[in-house]
Amino acid sequence: MKRAGWIMLALVAVAGLVSLVWTPYDPLQAHPEARLQPSSLAHWMGTDELGRDVASRIMDGARLTLAVAVGGVSLSALIGIPLGIWAGMRRRVVEPAVMAVSDLLLAFPALLLAIVFTAVFGASIWIVVLAIGLAGIPGFVRVARVGTLQVMSQDYILAARVSNVPGPVIAMRHVLPNIAPLLATQVTVAFALAILAEAGLSFLGLGAPAPYASWGRMLQASQPFLATSPHLALWPGTAIAATVLACNLIGGRDDHQLN
Repeated sequence: MKRAGWIMLALVAVAGLVSLVWTPYDPLQAHPEARLQPSSLAHWMGTDELGRDVASRIMDGARLTLAVAVGGVSLSALIGIPLGIWAGMRRRVVEPAVMAVSDLLLAFPALLLAIVFTAVFGASIWIVVLAIGLAGIPGFVRVARVGTLQVMSQDYILAARVSNVPGPVIAMRHVLPNIAPLLATQVTVAFALAILAEAGLSFLGLGAPAPYASWGRMLQASQPFLATSPHLALWPGTAIAATVLACNLIGGRDDHQLN
C-alpha cells in the first residue's frame, strides 16, 4: 500500500512539475466557443465554463496545491519540531510555556487564521501558506514532545548528561534520529491536511486569486454546472481525494511499522 501511495503522489508531483514547462493548452486562456465540452480526444477532461482545458488546469493546480502544502508543512515542522524537542528536554521551565502557546494556536484553525490574515493583508498564496503553517505547529509540537519524553528516559541519555554532553548535541545526536519515524508519519498527516485546507480555503475564495488554477477554486466554479457538466467537479474532486489518499497510504504504512 505504501508503494501505491508513493506512485500516486509521484504522478501528482510529475504533473505539477511538467506544468511549469508544458500543458496541453494554456490553463488561463479562455475559449468561449469551446465552453462546457465533455471529454474528447482534443480535451481529455473536457472544458470549463470559459472554454479552458480542464486537464491543463488540473496540472497547473497540482503545482499550486503541492507548493502550498510543502510550504505550509515546512513552516509547521521547522517551528514545531524544535519547540517540541525543547519542551521534552526541559520539562520544568520550558514545557509549560511551549505547551501553553501550542494550546493557544490549537484554538485557531487554518480557516480562521486565513480569514484574519486576508482581512489585513489581502488574499494571496502566501497568506494560505502562513495560515496552514501556523495551524499545523501544535501537531508537530505534541508529536515531537511525546517522542522526546520517551527517548529522554533511556539510559544512554542519562550517560550523555553525566558526561556533560550539551543539550543541543543530545537533541541532534540522540533525540532527533530516534523520533524521526514519528515525525515522518506526522509529515504525511500534515501534508494531507494541508491539501484539504488549501482546497477548502480556495473554495471559499481565500486562496489563489482568479484566474489562477486551484483545485478548490475549480470545485467552487463548478457549482452552477453540476447538473449539466458534472466533469467540472469530478476531476478536481478526484485529484484532491487521490492526493490525500496517497498521503494517508504512505503515513499509514509507516505507522504500522512503528507498532
